[in-house]
Formats: sequence, C-alpha cells, structure tokens
Amino acid sequence: MARINLVELAQQRARQHLKPGATVVDATLGNGYDTLMLAEVVGEQGRVYGFDIQQQALTATRARLREAGVLQRVELIEGSHADMAALIPEKCHSRIDLVMFNLGYLPGGDRGIITESKATIGALNSALSLLSSQGAISIIAYPGHAGGDSECELVSRWCDGLDGEMYRVERVVPETVKRPPPQWFWIGN
Repeated sequence: MARINLVELAQQRARQHLKPGATVVDATLGNGYDTLMLAEVVGEQGRVYGFDIQQQALTATRARLREAGVLQRVELIEGSHADMAALIPEKCHSRIDLVMFNLGYLPGGDRGIITESKATIGALNSALSLLSSQGAISIIAYPGHAGGDSECELVSRWCDGLDGEMYRVERVVPETVKRPPPQWFWIGN
C-alpha cells in the first residue's frame, strides 16, 4: 500500500479549494511550508494571515516567503491561534476561505513547546466563526508525543460534535506501522 503523506494531501486539497484572491489563515506557521503554498495559491490579490507563538517559526517563515517573493501577501502574527478572531481585521470576519492547522511542535524546534489542546479548541471555534459560506478548515493532528494524544482526541471529538447539517467532516487516518498514526480532518460547508 502506498504511503499517505497527510501534509501533501492537505496542501493538494487546499490548492483545489482556493482561488486567486482568497483570504486564508495558516494557524500554525511551523517552518512556513503551508504558508508559502497558501501565498502562492491566493496570488497577488489574496491575503494570508499566519500565526505562531515562536519567534523561530516567524523567522523561518519570513525567510522562506521573502526568498519566494511573496512576503507582501502575508501578515505574520506572533501570537496564539486561539486569538485569531481578535487579531484578524474585522473586515475579514466571515470572509476567510480556508484555515489550516498543522498541530504539534515546530520541526527542528523545542519539542517542549507544543500546541495546547485548550488553545486549539478555542482556535477551531474561532476559525468556524471566521469562515466564508464556502470556507473550510484543514487540521493535521499528531498523537504520539507529549500532549499530542489528548489534543488529537479532543480535535476528533470536536469534529464529531459539529452540526452535520451545516458541516461536512472528512477524516483520513493512514494505515501505518507508526502507532498511533497522525490524522487529517477537512471541515467544509
């Protein structure tokens, strides 16, 4: 069986979902790979709001965006994704086309600094309130590290609790030798 790369799957789905001029959120910058992809897809008329609590993530992302010539399309915000509704301009509320989450810790960074379950659930609720009528949320959750199991379980329960009349939830859990495997969730209208 072919190995499923959830990051590639999430990015492919984002590319299919978005159009040039879209307004999007990268809720967890990491090293900026999702941010770069989003900035390229939304084009010159689009806007990306990117969040991370770690200066290392902001620095890596800024360098990646500058090198690609798309930094002007992105507003990098040092802050928690839980505060996105307060930090994104009100004119963008109910106009966000996609919010991407890649949970866990910063690859190559301090593994003790992780996304916290309570903040993540708050961020997911904020993301719902920011979405346009055709907006979507992409979440990759990683069990198997300190705090990851409980966060993944809470994200799964949060998705299960969404109103099925309003939101369609897709879930991919790859078959893998790694246990427990990461999970990808796509929430759309």
